[in-house]
Amino acid sequence: MVEHILENIGSMNSAWATGPNLEYPLPLGRFGGGDENWERNENKENLSPSENYNLINIQIKKEDKRIPLKEIPQTSGNSNKPKAKNVRGKGKKGNNADQMSLNSELMDTTDGVKCIPSGQKRGFALIDDETVCPMGEMKKARSSITHQRSSLWRNCTNLRTLKQIHARMIVNSFNSDRPALKELIYAAAIAIQTTIDYAHQVFDRIFEPDLFMWNTMLRGSAQSSKPHLSISLYAQMEKVFVQPDHYTFPFLLKACTRLSWVNMGCLVHGKVTKHGFEWNKFARNALIYFHANCGEIRVASMLFDDSARKDVVAWSALTAGYARRGDLHTARWLFDEIPVKDLVSWNVMITGYVNQGEMESARELFDLVPKRDVVTWNAMISGYVLSGEHRKALEMYEEMRSAGECPDEVTMLSLLSACANLGALDIGEKIHGSILEMGEGALGLFLGNALIDMYAKCGNIEKALWVFHCMRDKDATSWNSIIVGLAFSGYMDKSISVFEDMRKTKCRPNEITFVGVLIACSHAGKVDQGRAYFNLMKNVYNIQPNAKHYGCMVDLFGRAGLLNEAFEFIDTMDFEPNAVIWRTLLGACRIHCNVELGRRANEQLLRLRRDESGDYVLLSNIYASNGEWRGVENVRKLMDETGVKKERGFSLVDEENNELLSFLLGSKPHANAREASF
Repeated sequence: MVEHILENIGSMNSAWATGPNLEYPLPLGRFGGGDENWERNENKENLSPSENYNLINIQIKKEDKRIPLKEIPQTSGNSNKPKAKNVRGKGKKGNNADQMSLNSELMDTTDGVKCIPSGQKRGFALIDDETVCPMGEMKKARSSITHQRSSLWRNCTNLRTLKQIHARMIVNSFNSDRPALKELIYAAAIAIQTTIDYAHQVFDRIFEPDLFMWNTMLRGSAQSSKPHLSISLYAQMEKVFVQPDHYTFPFLLKACTRLSWVNMGCLVHGKVTKHGFEWNKFARNALIYFHANCGEIRVASMLFDDSARKDVVAWSALTAGYARRGDLHTARWLFDEIPVKDLVSWNVMITGYVNQGEMESARELFDLVPKRDVVTWNAMISGYVLSGEHRKALEMYEEMRSAGECPDEVTMLSLLSACANLGALDIGEKIHGSILEMGEGALGLFLGNALIDMYAKCGNIEKALWVFHCMRDKDATSWNSIIVGLAFSGYMDKSISVFEDMRKTKCRPNEITFVGVLIACSHAGKVDQGRAYFNLMKNVYNIQPNAKHYGCMVDLFGRAGLLNEAFEFIDTMDFEPNAVIWRTLLGACRIHCNVELGRRANEQLLRLRRDESGDYVLLSNIYASNGEWRGVENVRKLMDETGVKKERGFSLVDEENNELLSFLLGSKPHANAREASF
């Protein structure tokens, strides 16, 4: 594999390919994995000695062309610079003080260097409060500078605040200041999880971004919900002849791993070799992780040479690859062979067991971890949730709190999912309170969506609406959660109203949105409106209907008694109807006592599968409701011949002492312990 990559390096630059989900072609080889130690090395990107912090080169996009608007010359400190007008009130001291404070904050650079304010020595940079360094000697001084972000940027945690700071940068002429732009790009691409699109909009308007900005955008794109953006970004980077460094390719490999783009990742491997970074430990570890997880495991093993065996990150990357492929035996052997295990290696192995559903083995290893962190606890909690053991997840959270470990957003997302599946509203409300304490009253996008889903599934739709309206930033998932929740909770008109509100925003509905709207129309009996929304989905939003949409339409017609129209609608489907669609129609036939159409629907169901007792019971009930007892007898005889048995019904009574009493027909009640979780 490696030799094949090397042979094709020469032809990469001229070749073109179109990656999945990309809207434009990409040059082959414009593409890269891990970002370990990036935080510690951001400061090594050097500013050019010729960089002038007092020139404003504003670039905008107009008809896909970069047009320089103006260049403002340097001004001395004593020049009569026109003052910006105070919109809120003239001459207020508080506003002037706030502006001076903001200007001071904006001077703080991404890597600890401050600009000299206008009117002081040109060509010098302020290293700290007492040291002034000539720009030409900046490279020598930078080795001792650590990455420190100012309080202004540390407090920038959402898109609204980011836009406010960006606007003040423009007003105060910092929109071409390199250090301030670096902070802006870092905040939009990395610090805030949901603003990668805004980061790209800002980045596209920066004149000649430096390598630090390119790498920051590559990193942010790779870890965002749109990792393919990093691939297209690297294509642009090569197009303008920006030389990559050994931090560039790990981000690209990470994107390829997340997307499972094997061919693209192999081309990145070729680029790594071409630029001479294959033996850099960051690039090598990213290559090992890529090939171990979605590429050739043999290539990953070849890269795991003597030098890699001294690096615990390489051990963990190879272990994670085998675990992800389901080869837990080899993964555990590698884990046991690690000379010095760090916490990451423990977490990798535990996560491997969790992903394969082996919670007992994961728990055994968890108990052996010398010192756990929040990732260790999250792996176990999420594992219990994914395996359906929701109460164990809540118990694990209790252990986590007793151990003094502070939960994070991932912890809370898993716990809210457990509460939603259990219907544990009281516990969910307590977790909601803990979330507000963690965020000092602010609510992030993902946690907000999870809270809406939890409250809706637990039956408190009023609280779900309250959370929805409290969220500043909303995405399609936010709208979908409240629309579906309202529809299932009986608030059909409100669900449709919220959908109409969504259409007025920039958020585009998706297939899940229309499932919720069609359910609302079905439960409300709005046949014409449901049909209109179905056509809207196909013709306006270009969403191809799937089995769920067709099932909703069949249910819509069935509830309204339009059984013949439902059969005709099924005949227009582009694919074979599944058992759910036929069962929905069979249930409608039972409600409206249509024996003939019910028999037709049941025949189609039996053709698909003959082991579902509910299908026989529905048809039997249709015969019984019409007094056709011979038909009932024939159905029961057919069940006996095929060996289908109906499970006995039972009832659950929730006792005050936290026990569930189960009553089966012809048996005595017995208690199942239900443990209190909080």
